[in-house]
Amino acid sequence: MAGRIACFGEILLRLAAPGRELLLQSPALEVRIGGAEANVGVSLARFGHEVSMLGTTADNALGHAALGELRRHGVDTRAVRAVDGRMGLYFLAAGAGHRPSEVLYDRAASAFAMAPAASYDWPTLLQGAGWLHVSGVTPALGAATATAATEAVRAAAALGVRVSFDGNFRPKLWAAWDGDPARILRPLLEGAEIAFADHRDVDVVLGAESGEPDAPHAQRFARAARRAFDAFPRLQRLACTTRAQASVEHHALGALMATRGGDLHQVEPRELPGIVDRIGGGDAFAAGVLHGLLSGWDDAESLRFGHAAGCLKHSVPGDFNLCDAQDVMALVRGDRLDVKR
Repeated sequence: MAGRIACFGEILLRLAAPGRELLLQSPALEVRIGGAEANVGVSLARFGHEVSMLGTTADNALGHAALGELRRHGVDTRAVRAVDGRMGLYFLAAGAGHRPSEVLYDRAASAFAMAPAASYDWPTLLQGAGWLHVSGVTPALGAATATAATEAVRAAAALGVRVSFDGNFRPKLWAAWDGDPARILRPLLEGAEIAFADHRDVDVVLGAESGEPDAPHAQRFARAARRAFDAFPRLQRLACTTRAQASVEHHALGALMATRGGDLHQVEPRELPGIVDRIGGGDAFAAGVLHGLLSGWDDAESLRFGHAAGCLKHSVPGDFNLCDAQDVMALVRGDRLDVKR
């Protein structure tokens, strides 16, 4: 293990239509806790790591319940600021067949989005941390959160804390204000040692390259990785999943990792029929890869574990991947799916 992992981001309430219904098709919503960075933190805590959540939440019953849910899974929430304000929300209508899922955000003016960047004392918050995990969701919320994320990454670099960055590009959030994703996301990639991003995320920051748009995914990813390594000297690894969809309930999930040394690791796609919930799959993948690296595994082993974690998340309702490391390793090994007795 390599020290505490600090995750900075907004804890959300997810309000979902029951089953495969459309939003408010019936007068009911299922409530769960989520958020990209919190999802990663919960997975890492369940894998046995020391994890702390950083950020701001509402000082009311909703915020307290969200923090309690994170603590239930082993995440330290003592450094999360609780202030007057509202929780960030998102609404989910799960798709079916060839009708895609839809997410509606209600995060404007939340306690997290409104928190001044100066409210975070990064040298204190990052004291004793080995890693900081951030994502592109946080700076997409507005100028204050964009500044806070940038200052967090720069403070981490100054303190010798290693940075993990997940691109998580959310066009709907960026479209709600006049932020410039290329300019704002650049310092986060500059400070990262590992980035969870594909060629499209790299294009957002570096601009789209002229090339073969119909080239195989692995080829486009390898080219994007080389561009990223050339532009960001601190970056050592770039990793992503690949996804082919036969329907909403049936995907094939693969994984790729490129290293600064020129290696390209691949995990062949695994068929995922009967998907229960794909939300949080990328976060589960990121947590799995980080678990492998933090455990001293090589890149290929870490990628296989991350891929298996991402696959298993598709079988778990809610944003969090509640599978432990033994469950993930069983899938990596290809254990039989007999009932555990």
